Amino acid sequence: MADQAIHFHRLSFVPDGLDVIVGRPDAGSYAVLPRDGAELLRHLTEGMSARRAAEWYETTFGEPVDVSDFLESMDGLGFLRPADAPIAPAAAPRFQWLGRVLFSRPAWTGYLLIATACLYLLVRQPELRPRPSMVYFTGSLVLVQLLVLFGQTPLAFLHESFHVLAMRRLGLPSKLSVSNRLTYVVFETQSSGLLSVPRNRRYLPFLAGILLDLEVFFILDLVASVTRSGNGFTLVGRICLAVSYVVAARIGWQFLLYLRTDLYYVLATALNCQDLHDASTAIFANRMRRFFRRTAHLVDEEQWTQRDRRVGSWYGWFLLVGYTAAFGLILFVFVPVILIYLERGSSGLLSDPSGGRFWNSVFSLVIVAFNVVLPIFLARRKRRMNADRRPRLVSDSHGVM
Repeated sequence: MADQAIHFHRLSFVPDGLDVIVGRPDAGSYAVLPRDGAELLRHLTEGMSARRAAEWYETTFGEPVDVSDFLESMDGLGFLRPADAPIAPAAAPRFQWLGRVLFSRPAWTGYLLIATACLYLLVRQPELRPRPSMVYFTGSLVLVQLLVLFGQTPLAFLHESFHVLAMRRLGLPSKLSVSNRLTYVVFETQSSGLLSVPRNRRYLPFLAGILLDLEVFFILDLVASVTRSGNGFTLVGRICLAVSYVVAARIGWQFLLYLRTDLYYVLATALNCQDLHDASTAIFANRMRRFFRRTAHLVDEEQWTQRDRRVGSWYGWFLLVGYTAAFGLILFVFVPVILIYLERGSSGLLSDPSGGRFWNSVFSLVIVAFNVVLPIFLARRKRRMNADRRPRLVSDSHGVM
């Protein structure tokens, strides 16, 4: 192989501090290489043979290199391609034009105008500011639950779509997948393609979802204000305020950094880290193990980059910000909503059984029970199915394994 041509897929090279992130964007495969390794790979992709690459490396860096072993590692990452396989053309991703429109200067001007108008109204009209009672836009607890359960699904889709479009604006491949967590629909964005662009171009794709949430919140409040009737809100306005309260809670959710939210990725990018969460968690756990003298269970910290270890040595304490935010969300956002629900639900159950309030409360409790019992049932069923798939040792009739 020393003088044979070596064929590679289309690769990206992005300097990252003392290292270089090398990747194959079309397959989502990336690796962090030292600069000498990245230069060696670049020369190989430009047509240099393995023998000449070894000579160039030894002349440049003053030490030999095993190019065959290096190529084997690159092949394991999927960087090499068969000689008869063509290089995939770098075609523009679908809806790239839409991403450019949504994040163009006119669009940013519109976003800023909407935000300014809403903030002005929030100052002048305190009743527009989020408060727990907004969720109960009607006396029917069932309708309130249906709005909270299903009204957020299209907004969650738009949130992730903004991530995707912000990436496609840069010409990067991105995918939006739909899955479920127990009974809930979940949308997820595959964003590994961001590793093929410099760090300063990754912030907008990470923040695009929060931008969408903020604009939705502003628009809903504007609609509620415009559709007011006298001193009160119309049904449309109350629905808008109910949804805006949940959207505001979802924006607050982004501060739970230990859940690897959008803001976590922004912070990790700003700190120039590759796997900050796992590195900081392992370092923090090792400190606790050493404190309690359980050194037999220490995690090998060398599996993370030096930068991740350096930042992770203090970032573990920073995770307390996320736990504090979680406590604040529970105490000031979710608990008040639950207390109002309990008050109205119990009042309905104590009302006349022949009236609508009673049966509304009954059906509301059925929905609550369904959302509590079904996830437990599905979790146990999944655990049981996984247990059935495990290989078992079975002894014969004579007791011999």
